[in-house]
Amino acid sequence: MGQNRKEYLMQASPFEALFARLAQSDFRSRFRLGSEEVACIERRGMAVIRRHAEDFVRRRLAPAFIPNDGRQTPMRGHPVFIAQHATACCCRGCLAKWHAIPAGRELTAREQRYVVEVLMAWIERQSAR
Repeated sequence: MGQNRKEYLMQASPFEALFARLAQSDFRSRFRLGSEEVACIERRGMAVIRRHAEDFVRRRLAPAFIPNDGRQTPMRGHPVFIAQHATACCCRGCLAKWHAIPAGRELTAREQRYVVEVLMAWIERQSAR
């Protein structure tokens, strides 16, 4: 499936409109997975990366009040951190602006799943390149 899988992943995402909007942002569009992040994915596997994404979202993004909101997501060190910045899922302010998920209340389980799906879709797209 090689090349066809890559083409499918690039075109079939339910987040195409979101990714197109993000591509218009100079800041968001500059994020890419580097060789260290790709090696991390290869070493750990996508299932582990997904569990990390779920954990990061639950602990760092889902609470109603985050003392260091806007600064809680590192800019490097893990594929999920890069994905969070690339997809505007890095803080509650960005979630409100880009995803219409209001700040000031705890994220629902559905919203947390949505964020994880956005992150994983972006990581899959980057891994396919």
